Formats: sequence, structure tokens, C-alpha cells
Amino acid sequence: MNSTTDVLVVGAGPTGLAVAVSLAQQGFDVTVADDQAEGDNTSRAAVVHARTLEVLEPLGVTEAMTARGIHSPRFTIRDRDRVLVPVDFRPLPTAYPYTLMISQADTEKILLARFEELGGRVVRPYRLVGVTQDGEGATATFDDGGSVRARFLVGADGMHSTVREQVGIGFSGGTYAESFSLADVRLSGGVPDDEVELFFSPEGLVVVAPLPGGAFRIVATVDQAPEKPDVAFVQRLLDTRGPVKERAVVQEIVWGSRFRVHHRVADAYRSGRVVLAGDAAHVHSPAGGQGMNAGLQDATALGEALGEALRTGSADPLDGYAAKRRPVAEQVVKFAGQLTGLATVNRRWRPLRNVLLRTLAVLPVFRKRLAWRLSGLVYR
Repeated sequence: MNSTTDVLVVGAGPTGLAVAVSLAQQGFDVTVADDQAEGDNTSRAAVVHARTLEVLEPLGVTEAMTARGIHSPRFTIRDRDRVLVPVDFRPLPTAYPYTLMISQADTEKILLARFEELGGRVVRPYRLVGVTQDGEGATATFDDGGSVRARFLVGADGMHSTVREQVGIGFSGGTYAESFSLADVRLSGGVPDDEVELFFSPEGLVVVAPLPGGAFRIVATVDQAPEKPDVAFVQRLLDTRGPVKERAVVQEIVWGSRFRVHHRVADAYRSGRVVLAGDAAHVHSPAGGQGMNAGLQDATALGEALGEALRTGSADPLDGYAAKRRPVAEQVVKFAGQLTGLATVNRRWRPLRNVLLRTLAVLPVFRKRLAWRLSGLVYR
């Protein structure tokens, strides 16, 4: 692969595709390269919040996403059957007063279809092996020996970003001690099909969220997660952490995986003609479902900044992007960490935590602030 382009986006996940759609809509030539073959992407992220749906509107994909996903107007933090904090999104001043539950695979398909509609194409599989740059642009070298010369290069290639490493940007933070188990399952009883639930437990947290097609997404912290969780494993998670009065019974595992979670933010979002977005710039706990949302909000802001930089010949708009989005990432990482810390608090402090949360939940201002934080509307 040898070519020149206005912008090279490395990574064809939701973040990279959203940047590409934004640029293509503005009339710029954009190349998207990904190291995975078609269909190889897993589907970890499943939550899209209101603010994300708002910023995606100009890209022409929000309507398709909301038509395909489940609208969940309520989020609850629970200790088994006891609701500690109810969060109702319906009073929020937005056209999307709910959490949209949609698989990452579907989000990517919708973004890819829009990109292709605009004349774009993802080239794959191409693995990035080198990045060099000068005052006029950046050159990316791939494992086939080919290269792409671009005026700007976007690193949207995930937590283990080769782009970030090639330009020497640090990734400060740490790693949670626990591993995370993820499974899409079919359930009977015990949990509603229109509500996202976060269960706190001395054994760790478990999130239960409905998915289109009747499945449920289960995410849980465990000391050592199995590579592929089976029915018995997920059933134990729900029996020890989930509802008691009406047991949730696992009938089938649709898909499962495991992963470790870091809490890190890139030391800089830009190095010369190279700029980062999404998981390449920040990673954190899945508590609160903020990950893909932060990446998609990066993408729309970056698309606008790159468009301005390309039109004016100045890289200053990219500094504005970094100045705006990096503090947001720090807030998101902190918020997700706080939720994880509350969920995994020492057993002896559990009663006090529950009393504190129930007391705070009585206050309308607390519930409102939490709804604004979870929905992302606080970042307008």
C-alpha cells in the first residue's frame, strides 16, 4: 500500500470510523487502515449515552443507531435486591433521555456504512510498523513494506496503540488488580429487559444490561477470569452478586471473553502532525459505561479540529482539541474509578457505604447530577 491522503486514521473501531466520517463529510480525502480482517473485532462496548448520540447527529448515524438498539431510561445501583441509587434519565433535557444498548459491532457497521456511503473505504489487514514526521506531514509504514503519506495522522488504534508508542507519548496510570469477565448471555427471570443494573458486592461488581435480540451483557470483576466464561461460571456470578428474590437463570452463553482494565491517560494528545483519540488516549474501568462514549466524543471533536486545520494550514485547532478533551478524559477515568472503588469496598465498610448511598439518593440534586454525569450531558 503506497498512497498520499489528507488524513490517515489508524484503527477502524468506532472512534476511528467516526473521525473518518466527519472528515469525509467535509470533503477531505481520508484513509482508514486497520490491522484486523473483516469480522475479527470483538464486541465489548454496548452502552451509548445521550451526549454521544447528540454529537453523532451531524454524522448522519444517530437515527440508525437508535432504531437498532434498546432504549433504557433507568439505571440503578443495587446491593442484591435493594436499590441503593435509582437514576432516571427521562427528565434530562435531550432528545435521547435514555441509555442506548447496542453492540459495538452494530455501531461499527453503521459508521462503516456511512463512511462507505460517502465514498470511503477501510484498507485491511495492514499492521502499522513505523511513523515518521516532519513539518508538512507524517508518513506511516506498514508490514507489507508500503507507506502512506498524510498531512495529519490519527492514532485510534486502541489501548496498545502503535501510533502512540511510535511518537513517544507516555501513557500514565496503572492497572486494576482484578480482571474483568464479559459475557453476552440469554437469561430467564430476575432482571428487567429495559434497565441497566450495577450490583455492588463484597465479591466485586457485576453489571447486567439488556441487549437487542433478547440477550444480556454481563460484566464482572473477578480475581482470575476464565478465558471463555461458561454457563456455570456466569451463574455463580449472578447467584453471589445479583438478585435474590427472583433468581436470574443463565440459559446460554452467546459470547464471552476476559480482559484486564487499566486506568491511564496519554501524557499528550498531540505530537506534531500526529494526534490521538479513543482508547489510544485514555482507558478506564467499564463501570458507568463511559469508554466508547468518550472515544466517540473525541472523534467528533477531532474531526472538526482536523477540518479546520486542513482548511487553514494551521495545527492550532488540534491544540484546542487536546486542551478540551484531555481534561474530560481525566474526569471520566476518575469517575469510573470511583464507581469501581465503591463497588469493591472492603466487606466491613459495606453497610456504611450502603447507608451513605441511600441517604444521598434521597436528594434530588444528587440523582440529577449522577444522571448528567452518566449521560455525558455534563460535557456539553
